[in-house]
Amino acid sequence: MKLKGLRWWVVGLIALATVINYIDRQSLSVLWPEIAADLYPDKSADEHKSIYAIISIIFVFSYAFGQAIFGKIFDWVGTRLGFVLSIGFWSIATALHALARGVLSFGVFRAILGIAEAGNWPGATKGNAEWFPTKERALAQGIFNSGAAIGGIISIPLIAFLTIYFSWQAIFILVGLAGLLWLVPWMILVKAPPKSHPWITDEEKEYILTGQRNESFKEKDNSEEEVYVPNTGELLSHKQSWGVIIASAAIDPIWWLFVFWIPIYLNEVYGMDVKSIGIYGWVPYVGAMLGAWFGGLLAQNRLKAGWTVNRTRKLVITLGCLIMLPSLLAMANPGAPVTAVLIMAVILFGFQTAIGNVQTLPSDFFSGKTVGTLAGFSGMAAKLGAVGLTSLVPWLTSGGNYTPAFIIGAALAIIALASVWVLCGKIVPLKKK
Repeated sequence: MKLKGLRWWVVGLIALATVINYIDRQSLSVLWPEIAADLYPDKSADEHKSIYAIISIIFVFSYAFGQAIFGKIFDWVGTRLGFVLSIGFWSIATALHALARGVLSFGVFRAILGIAEAGNWPGATKGNAEWFPTKERALAQGIFNSGAAIGGIISIPLIAFLTIYFSWQAIFILVGLAGLLWLVPWMILVKAPPKSHPWITDEEKEYILTGQRNESFKEKDNSEEEVYVPNTGELLSHKQSWGVIIASAAIDPIWWLFVFWIPIYLNEVYGMDVKSIGIYGWVPYVGAMLGAWFGGLLAQNRLKAGWTVNRTRKLVITLGCLIMLPSLLAMANPGAPVTAVLIMAVILFGFQTAIGNVQTLPSDFFSGKTVGTLAGFSGMAAKLGAVGLTSLVPWLTSGGNYTPAFIIGAALAIIALASVWVLCGKIVPLKKK
C-alpha cells in the first residue's frame, strides 16, 4: 500500500500530539481557581498565586532538563519510539494529577509531566528534518507550532465546560487518556523514516531526500557529500550554536508568560471565574495559530522565490519580534478584557511568526544527529529562561499590576533579535573548524 503525501500525515499526527500536549499543561492553569479554593480555602489570592508559581516553576525546570534528555533520546532511539516514550509518560503523569493533595504531590506529578512533555519539540524538530526538504521545513514547523495554539484554543473552553459535569480530579484523568489513545495511529502510520517506509511513494521519497541534500556540504570537485556532525564539545564551540541557544532562552519566556498566567491574569485583574475564563481565555491562542501558519508560509514563499535561508529566517524572525514589542508595551493599560485578550492575540501572533523559524535554525546550521542535540540544548535554555520569568511574576505582579512583567517581555524580544543578527551571523550550514 502506498499513501500519497505521507509526510503531511506525519506532521498532522505530531501537530495533534502538540494539541494534546497543550491541553495537558493548560489544565492546571484553568482549573487552578477551583483547585486553590478546594485545597487552600484559607489563603489569600497572592498566596494562591505564589503556590501556583512554585508548582509551575517545578514543571518548567523539569521541562528544561527534559529537553536536553529527550534531544539525546530521540537521536538514540529515533522519532517513532521517542514519541511513544514521551507521550506515553506524559499522559500517565497527567492522569496522576487526580491524586495530588498539595504542593509536594503536585510538584512530583508536574515534574514527571515536564520531563516527558519536553520530548515533543526536539521530536518535532527531528521529525521535521527527517520528513521534509529544506524549503518546506519552516511550514512544517509552523504546523507543529499551530498545534500548541490550537491546544490553547481548545483547552481553556473545553476544561471550563468539563467543570460543569466533572470534578477537577476526573478532568485530569480524561485528558491523560486522550494522549494514550494517540499512540494507536502513531504506531500504525509511522513505521520507519522516509528512506525505508513501506507506504511512501517513490516520487515523495525522492522529493524529500533530494530536497535535504545541501549543496554547501559538497566539495567543489563534486566529491561525495560530506556532512559535519560535531560532538557536543565541538557543537558548543560555535558562536552560532550559542546564538540559537540565547535566542531561544530570550524569546520562549514570552510564550510561557501567557501560557501560565492568562487564566490567573483574567481571574485577578478582571475577577473572572473558571467559566468566564473559558469565554475569554482562548482568544490569544487564535493569534498564535494564525502566526504559526503565517510565519511558516512566509518563509516557504520567500525560499521558493529564490531567497537564501539566511535572508528568509532573519526577515521572518525580525518581523515577529517587531510585532511583539509595541503590543507587549500596550498591555500596561489594556482597558476592557476584550481589548486585553485581543492585544495578547497580537503578541502571540508575533511570537509564533518568529519562533517556528528560530526552531528551524539547528537544522539550518547542522545535519544528522546534531540537530536533535542542539534543539535539546536550546529548548533547555528556553525553559530555564521561562523558569526565571515565572519565578519573578508573583513578585512583579503583587497587587494585580502586571505591567513590569510585560516590560520585561519586550526587553526579551530585543535580546532574541540581537542574538540572531549578531551571534548567528550568516545562517548557512557549518563546517568543521
